[in-house]
Amino acid sequence: MARKNNGIIRQQGLALMKSWREDWNKFVREALGVTLDREQQEILSSVQHNHRTSVASGTARGKDFVAACAAICFLYLTPRWRLNAQGQPELVENTKVALTAPTERQVKNIMLPEISRLFNRAKARGIVLPGRLNSSDIRTDQEEWFLTGFKADNNNHEAWSGFHAVHTMFVITEATGIGDDTFAAIEGNLQGDSRILLVFNPNTPVGYAARSQKGDRWNKFRLNSLTAPNVVERRQVIAGQVDYEWVKDKVANWCTPIREEEQSAEEDDFFFEGQWYRPEDLFRKKVLGKFPKVSDDVLIPMQWLELAHDRWRQVNGKEPISSEPRILGADVAGMGRDCTCFCERKGAWVAPFVTHNSGGQADHMKVAGQIVSRRQFHPDMYVAIDTIGEGAGVYSRCLELDSAQHIISCKYSEWAKEFGSREPTDITGQYRFQNMRAWLFWAVRDWLNPKNDTGAMLPPDPAFDEEATEIRWSFRSDGKILIEPKDDIKARIGRSPDKFDALANTFYPVASRRGIDTNRIARMLRR
Repeated sequence: MARKNNGIIRQQGLALMKSWREDWNKFVREALGVTLDREQQEILSSVQHNHRTSVASGTARGKDFVAACAAICFLYLTPRWRLNAQGQPELVENTKVALTAPTERQVKNIMLPEISRLFNRAKARGIVLPGRLNSSDIRTDQEEWFLTGFKADNNNHEAWSGFHAVHTMFVITEATGIGDDTFAAIEGNLQGDSRILLVFNPNTPVGYAARSQKGDRWNKFRLNSLTAPNVVERRQVIAGQVDYEWVKDKVANWCTPIREEEQSAEEDDFFFEGQWYRPEDLFRKKVLGKFPKVSDDVLIPMQWLELAHDRWRQVNGKEPISSEPRILGADVAGMGRDCTCFCERKGAWVAPFVTHNSGGQADHMKVAGQIVSRRQFHPDMYVAIDTIGEGAGVYSRCLELDSAQHIISCKYSEWAKEFGSREPTDITGQYRFQNMRAWLFWAVRDWLNPKNDTGAMLPPDPAFDEEATEIRWSFRSDGKILIEPKDDIKARIGRSPDKFDALANTFYPVASRRGIDTNRIARMLRR
């Protein structure tokens, strides 16, 4: 009878463990006795199912706590065992978890204490988690199964070399304070069943952590203190999280009351207790969990893109009726790139970006055929092709097959002759530019700038957003605007900004080919 009961208990234990592996939030509730708010639960589910998760957060919003929950879940729910010939359990899929932060204090006083509390909460509930809890790690009887925490050292990348395992996880808190070189070393370990979780206050809009909130490689979250349960309920719902009185004080001291007609999404204005407010940068970082106002040298602020995405969603992506010219921008791939990118724009509306995989081989004839086919569907459509490099062959072939009036050679490095004696300017007539590339890029900026009221509708595309927000500009000594070299952008994001280039091509002033004033047409195209 005892043997039968033991078998039943073992089967029940296996079933329970299976249910925890399938739902990490269930494990956190039942084994750790923890209450996570809705957004924290979504973050934990993301870590369970996605390789990369990025969390930007306001102060005391529970980012380090949910990170600790994710680390414990990964440590205990991913290893795999089997019975050996002697009937003893044998570890066949090992797990390693590394916790790191910019300073030793953050590791020892923030990250590891959260781990300790969770480990001991489980024990108090009768759930004995394997391993010995030490001051800087959890060590099990298996050398290849552990959790450890240590300071990230930008000068010691070898510290990451021992983290190869079947299941590997890296949890980085205050990730904006860690250099790109360290992240490059961590990236080398992200193989197989791996996870990387970044949690941080968005103190700076540059660097690896900032880029994780832009690109399509990451599952992204933002914890806003205004939506914290304690603030919404005006009482303590979750102990330790930000409270209503603290947020109320910060609204009074870090924000400016404004009238409703003054409110602007570009400024991150918000409504709180019957009043509109405009936040200072400190409030953006500490409460809203947003990056500070973008630095003056960034071409496209993220807020502008979000507004354009919202307008695109409001029309469900459908092309509105418009008399504006239809323009297809083409950025052609060469031997060293995988994709040609097409962007179709008609006035304020942009179609979803289309990429054509070339497999690293130049396929100019195929690309030209695609363009001509699209022109047959829309005979009035212009096509602007970047003809510096690989696009020259596509342009030549298109001229052989199609109307020269509608196929445009767009040379980024020089001014087109058809501009005549007048030098193009920005939408205000104040700024002049180094070359065609700078002018076209600035045309995109003018089009997206909410102050110009163009009604820009841009399809949501994380890769495009990353490209747009990583482009820098500056003034030359003669006062003309200069856009940084493409190689500098590629070094930061790891690829060429092909989608942005394709959109920029659509702002070539096509009507000027018929002798119409360039600046007037440029302003028309930005409406």
